[in-house]
Amino acid sequence: MRGIGKSFPGVRALDGVDFDLQPGEVHVLLGENGAGKSTLMKILSGACRPDEGEIHLAGQPQRIATPHHAQSLGISTIYQEFNLVPHLPVSANIFLGREPRRAGFLLDRRAMRRQAARALQELDVAIDPAAPVSTLGVAEQQMIEVTKALSLDARILVMDEPTSALTGGEIETLFAIVRRLRARGVGIVYISHRMEEIFQIGDRVTVLRDGRKVATHRLADVTTADLIREMADRELTEHFPREAVEPGPPVLQVRDLTTRTKLRGVSLELRRGEILGIAGLLGAGRTELARAIFGVDPIRSGEIRVHGCPASLRSPREAIRAGIGLLPEDRRQFGLVLPLSIKHNVSLPNTDRVYPRGLLRTAEERRLAQECVTGLRIKTPHIDQASGNLSGGNQQKVVLGKWLARKSDIFIFDEPTRGIDVGAKVEIYRLMNRLTRDGAGILMISSELPEVLGMSDRILVMREGRITGEFTRSEATQEAVLAAALGTTA
Repeated sequence: MRGIGKSFPGVRALDGVDFDLQPGEVHVLLGENGAGKSTLMKILSGACRPDEGEIHLAGQPQRIATPHHAQSLGISTIYQEFNLVPHLPVSANIFLGREPRRAGFLLDRRAMRRQAARALQELDVAIDPAAPVSTLGVAEQQMIEVTKALSLDARILVMDEPTSALTGGEIETLFAIVRRLRARGVGIVYISHRMEEIFQIGDRVTVLRDGRKVATHRLADVTTADLIREMADRELTEHFPREAVEPGPPVLQVRDLTTRTKLRGVSLELRRGEILGIAGLLGAGRTELARAIFGVDPIRSGEIRVHGCPASLRSPREAIRAGIGLLPEDRRQFGLVLPLSIKHNVSLPNTDRVYPRGLLRTAEERRLAQECVTGLRIKTPHIDQASGNLSGGNQQKVVLGKWLARKSDIFIFDEPTRGIDVGAKVEIYRLMNRLTRDGAGILMISSELPEVLGMSDRILVMREGRITGEFTRSEATQEAVLAAALGTTA
């Protein structure tokens, strides 16, 4: 790729970017959110057309017109955000657009299930090919995306944050597949914000910043600090800048909470000014806990108290009125209405202020949105920009902003930095410090153990829908938390 340029209304996304990929290498593409990584790969995969520049494959110039054209050229892409049809089964999603046929036109569902089962087996993934995607968790959906991409006979494989929702064992399985593909001569573009991963799997790295190429290195020749400096154009010496805050009275108490789906007698207490970390393996019940507190999943038994008073949170509306804000694990599906503007997304939980007595207060709506954009440093040309056009990190900030506008004082952060670069993570952590200084309580669910250990004042560990361990900040170690998550002793 040579001199690639791309502009969107009010934004220069790419400015003369060069990028090359060799057969049989893993070339890491690195940069903060909004640096242009995903746009560059959308151009390579045919989802977006460049304004200027050239693309050569095996020395031949190509104008990649559509994603289908890219696939025919041997380019397969795993996007950061899932591209699955929820109501269709796993097998249909894997072979969407290239379904096996009988007599040239009859859909052969049996053959499709067999081929999907073989593809899943190669990844060592235990998922029923006939299961609807809507019934699966985030990690399982990510593995379907991987299976779908690898079922194509690709010469070039683009992987955009492929491990963001995977466990350690699933990541190792994926890396083993990556190494096999590399040995077969497949060129792999790997986008990740997990710095430890890129040194484990990558050969070269190219850094983008503000739509421009900064440098390309062999990974053996650079350090994490070097790359962070190039990404952010500044030093980041403190990855987890947790500030000590004296905890106040309880803002949220949960007693013996049980649901039909997962939770079994969960109890916890969140205090004013505290970050309470929730650790555990995928499937432990952490997200189900967030959904139950926020009124999404019905509670079979137990009690929730907000500021010491019993609270009947039978719907998200009631949770919002009680002062609770949720940053969901899947921000695109549950946190934002992507076609709507930043302004309208910020207004959604604030309709009592923006639409009092059914009359739109335009000035108030714009003021709330502008405070969100300015205060959180959201990269956007204006508050009328569609939220779906923002980078992942900026989308997360919009989700945060709507709860800040609501003046919530109980926050549930479910994977708050998933798919967010190092610099944006530190911004989120500093915002969490600001919230707790102002007296908010934060329930933080995270699959990243260093994040839980670095930012939590106390840590609860979940396993199979129950609390299996509790640690103070000084007591918590990686070994002890993992032991509680696995149901063993450290």
